[in-house]
Amino acid sequence: MINAEADPRKIDWSATPTDAIAAFLAEIAFAAGPAIMAHYHGAAPVRAKADSSPVTDADEAAEALILQRLGALAPPIPVVAEELTAAGGLPEFDGAFLLVDPLDGTREFIAGNGEFTINIALVREREPVAGAVYAPALDRLWFGGASAFVCTAPCGERFPAPSQWRSIRTRKAPDKLVALASRSHGDAQTEAFLARLPILERRSAGSSLKFCAIAEGSADVYPRFGPTMEWDIAAGEAVLRAAGGIVVTPSGAPMLYCKKESRLRNGAFIAWGDPAYARRAGVEPAPSA
Repeated sequence: MINAEADPRKIDWSATPTDAIAAFLAEIAFAAGPAIMAHYHGAAPVRAKADSSPVTDADEAAEALILQRLGALAPPIPVVAEELTAAGGLPEFDGAFLLVDPLDGTREFIAGNGEFTINIALVREREPVAGAVYAPALDRLWFGGASAFVCTAPCGERFPAPSQWRSIRTRKAPDKLVALASRSHGDAQTEAFLARLPILERRSAGSSLKFCAIAEGSADVYPRFGPTMEWDIAAGEAVLRAAGGIVVTPSGAPMLYCKKESRLRNGAFIAWGDPAYARRAGVEPAPSA
């Protein structure tokens, strides 16, 4: 049985089972939900960061709560968070560290469509090994380490008991695929990639919800050729990997994290639910680094 109420003072980030770590991260993401929703549909001002991406009071409030909770951990672990990094606060980190995106899908939050998430992931040896994705406007929580789970999690209520968690797995790719694409970030390379696949249906979605849809077996592929940051995708990749899927570069190499040389900017990637289909499609997953 996974302990959903793990004592943070007893978490060994190198030895605690990843399912237990994922459940712990899920609790923290869930706790940050009210900090986001307090500003939803409000008149919170939208500001532009140095990279021209939007930020709101909701991003900052959620990140402050998450950092406070993670800062109380003993032993401590480096935490790389989006807004802190944007303000020039990239910490010293190597080996194991946490990636935090307090509001993934700020544009969706501003648009009021509910497709935004709170993402927290543990990275070890340059791979996301545990992660949690919470969609507070949709009352849905996904998390995974060795296994992947989803549950209904109404914002502001009690954290769901393990009896309410449902195990999820990706599906075997059908003859005709369901493809996902970013709602706010389209590009010609993504269109060209999808044109080569037998697509039955194409859906648009915001934030890490695309990874979670593939993890639940309701979609098959999500290509992204536009820029993202490591905190944008680590938690979603952790959930997808735990459910049986993969995230690779267009050449089939694994996604690697701790890319300090690019200040944690990602290159192109493709998320697949069925690794065997990825091989048939000409994307051969390479061994993990």
